[in-house]
Amino acid sequence: MSRQWVGSLLTGLVVVPVVMLVAVPVGYFVFMYGCGEAEDRLTEAIAGDPVLDARPAGAGKEQPYDGCDDDDLFVYAGTDYSYHAPRQSVLGHYEETARANGWRPRATSEDGAAADCFVKRIDGTTAYLTVDGPDNGKVQVSITADRAGSEWC
Repeated sequence: MSRQWVGSLLTGLVVVPVVMLVAVPVGYFVFMYGCGEAEDRLTEAIAGDPVLDARPAGAGKEQPYDGCDDDDLFVYAGTDYSYHAPRQSVLGHYEETARANGWRPRATSEDGAAADCFVKRIDGTTAYLTVDGPDNGKVQVSITADRAGSEWC
C-alpha cells in the first residue's frame, strides 16, 4: 500500500509542474492573449472618425489602414497620402478639421505653430490623433488608443 502511495505522490510531483509550465501558458495564449472584442470595437470606432477622411485640397489618393497590436493591445487607424505642400499647410488644415470634429490640441510648438497631436475620448478611452509629414511628399494621419490609458504623443 505504501508503494502505491509513493508512486502516486511521485506522479503528482511530476505532473503538476508540467501542467504549470506547459498547460497554463498554452491556455493563456489560446484563450486570453491578443486583441479581442473590446479592441475590435475601439478599432472600428477610431477608423470611423471623420477626421481621417478629411484630406486637404491637392492631396493624393489615400491609403487607409487599421489594426491592433496583440502584444500591447493598442489599436490604430490612419491614412497615408501624397501631398506636396509645406508642413504648416498640412498642420493648419488638420488643426481646423480636428477641432471641428471634437479633437483638442495636445501641444503646440514653441513658435505657436499649429499642433500636430490632438486628443479626444472615443469609445470610453482617450485617443490620440497625430499628423506626420509631409516627408518626401507623404503625409500620415493616424489615431492610436488603448484601454490602459497610455499617452501616444
